[in-house]
Order: sequence, then structure tokens, then C-alpha cells
Amino acid sequence: MAKNKLKTHKATRKVLNIRQSGSITKQVAGNNHQTGGKTPAQKRNKRSKTELSNSDYKRFKNVI
Repeated sequence: MAKNKLKTHKATRKVLNIRQSGSITKQVAGNNHQTGGKTPAQKRNKRSKTELSNSDYKRFKNVI
């Protein structure tokens, strides 16, 4: 018997990005508001994207 496919979770799909290599990236948290107290270096580092950890990757790979 074939395994049923899961529907894509649309909110998660809009937040996470899949690279060609298969790794999943996300935006670093903490840079949307209340950034006045953060140093310029903190804000600059939060502009980049980061890869999901292995435990998060296992949870999200079937959702996307």
C-alpha cells in the first residue's frame, strides 16, 4: 500500500527556504522590531539566514 502524501503547511513554506542541496534555511529571529537597544553588529548579523538544526530538519522535511 502506498504511503499517503501530506499537504504542504503553507505558513511554514513561506518562512523556510529549501536550497538545491536539500538543506533548509530560515531567517534569524529577533530583527523585526525593538531593535533600538541592539548594537549595529547584532542587527547586521541577524540580517543573514541560517540553516535549521538536524532535529528541526527532521520535523520539517515532510511538512514542506
